[in-house]
Amino acid sequence: MSSSPTGASRLFPIVGDPIRYVESPARLTSTFAERGHDALCVPMQVPGDALDAALAGLAATSNVDGLLVTMPHKHTAFGHCASSSDRARLLGVVSVIRRNPDGSWHGDMLDGLAFVKAQQDHGATIEGGRALLIGAGGAGSAIAIALLDAGVAELVVHDTDESRVGELLDVLQGVGAGTATAGPPDPTGFDLVFNATPLGMDDDDPLPLDAARLTSSMFVGDVIGGHGTTPFVAAARDAGCRTATGTHMVEAVQDLMADFFLGE
Repeated sequence: MSSSPTGASRLFPIVGDPIRYVESPARLTSTFAERGHDALCVPMQVPGDALDAALAGLAATSNVDGLLVTMPHKHTAFGHCASSSDRARLLGVVSVIRRNPDGSWHGDMLDGLAFVKAQQDHGATIEGGRALLIGAGGAGSAIAIALLDAGVAELVVHDTDESRVGELLDVLQGVGAGTATAGPPDPTGFDLVFNATPLGMDDDDPLPLDAARLTSSMFVGDVIGGHGTTPFVAAARDAGCRTATGTHMVEAVQDLMADFFLGE
């Protein structure tokens, strides 16, 4: 196979705002090459109010075989999918979209699977654990489902938007065997503490919770990638916690995304 890109290269844009921090373009392109597939993942800066126009253009571009979807588009992009996985329909969000044979879009949500895999790959014991999840947005909701499916015994969810938490708890009814409730952002007594908010993307962001309450027995995970070691992860390590970063989540999702896009 010729070195990519070529005139025959297939395109898999990642759309988001901001887009400059994403790590998937280089990583997924490399994964495609390792599988012998001439394909590129390219970043596209698409503001929230421009997604409809961008997707219309991409749908009309016949060498675009799929899309990666990041903040703030996961909910809106779901509405453009003619078909989707069960977990995507449960949440009404997507993180990846591929072409159906008729040219329409099929969506799935891989964030939760990738996040849980990253935690487990770096030493977290999910099954039977007590977990605090900060953030009930698109990523947080997917993570909540994946944690319950992975066997967490108790899940407490916090978000500054209480209505968002309530909506998520309604969705989680019947998922897994563990319990899911709302609660404050206090990690005391938890085995697992996870940040699924955007806090940490900007240098002046506050921490998602009081780091003084972290103890070395806790495993701490963060969804923020592309920013090196976030202040939250740094504080957790200072407290003696084992950790998984957003970069670890990005690493975990590459094969999942390639499998989805290539139908493997």
